[in-house]
Order: sequence, then structure tokens, then C-alpha cells
Amino acid sequence: MRSSKNRSRSKNNRNRSVGNIVNRVFDSSGPEGKVRGTPQQIIEKYNQLARDAQLSNDRVAAENFQQHAEHYLRLLGQAQKEQEAQREQQEREQQERRERQEAERAERERQHRKREAQQQQPAQPAQPVAGEGEQPDLLFSENKAEASDAGLVETPEEAPKEAPKPKKPRAPRKPRKTKAEREAEAAAKAESAPAESEPKSAPETAPDVVE
Repeated sequence: MRSSKNRSRSKNNRNRSVGNIVNRVFDSSGPEGKVRGTPQQIIEKYNQLARDAQLSNDRVAAENFQQHAEHYLRLLGQAQKEQEAQREQQEREQQERRERQEAERAERERQHRKREAQQQQPAQPAQPVAGEGEQPDLLFSENKAEASDAGLVETPEEAPKEAPKPKKPRAPRKPRKTKAEREAEAAAKAESAPAESEPKSAPETAPDVVE
């Protein structure tokens, strides 16, 4: 706390000193007596005296007046630079403060819209989790299904169809007979036909034996 207070106090003193330099009334002892006024007024007074000395061909007095004017000119320029730096720093701080406030306001608006959306959204029922809650009796269901299947009558449509019998392979076709084979076969049939048509002779009886 002390360090921050010291920094703020020194900053205020620096601002006050810069402001005092710019607006302070000085008593300057010049070659022709004292010159009283602010730094800007003293600079203008010495510049006027230097011009008068140049017109009277008094170079020594003119240079002396110019040196006094340059001294207060440097003093005033340094004070003005410090004022400009302080002004820029204050503008940066104000800009950062505005940006921080805008960011905080945007965050508050976002949170507010989020709460409104949550309030308007209806509550959804909890989804059941697999494996929880009452489970059906699987064994009872299976027994019931078997009983219902046993009471059903099997219809011809539902009966399993017999597998078709395999077809017998066809015998290979005999090769066609040649003309010579057909003629020989016909001659053989013709020879055997008369023999079968002749009557069979009666068996001979044995002669009676005389004792």
C-alpha cells in the first residue's frame, strides 16, 4: 500500500511540477535587468531584446539575450514533451478502461441471454439407461413361446417338402447295326424257324422180354 501511495504521490508531484513549469512565473536576471513572466513570455521578451541589439549592432548583447531565450525554450520544450507523454498515457488508460468495461458488459449480456435460454427451454425427461430398471422374465417368455408352438397344427404348406429323388442315369444307346449284321441275323432267324416247327417224334417203347 505504501509503495502504491508513493508512486501515485510522485506521479501527482511530477504532473504538478510540469504544470508549474509551463504556467509558473519566473524572475530572470538578464543583461538589462530582470525579466518577469512565464517561460513563454520570457522567451518572447528575450527574442525582442536580441532583435533590438542586432539593430543597434550590439552583437554581444544580442547573443546574450538569445542564450537566455534558448535556456527557457529548452525548459519549456521539455515540459511540453512531458505533458504530451502524460496526455498519451492518460488516453491509453482511458481506452483500456473503456475496452475493459465493454468486455465486461458483453460478458454480462451473454450470461443473461444464456440464463434466459435455459429458463425458456422445457425440461426434458431423463432417458432410461440400458441395464437399469425392471427386466422381463426371459425364461417365462421362452416357455410360453414353446407352449404356443406345440399347440399349433402343422399344415401341408408348413410341412417340410421331401427332397426330389435323383433321376436314374440313362443307359448308353447301343450302336446301330450294319447292313451285313442285320442280314446275318435275319438268316439265322430263318434257319431256326423250320426246326422249331417240325413235330417231335414219339419215344420208342422197348420190346417185351419173353421169359
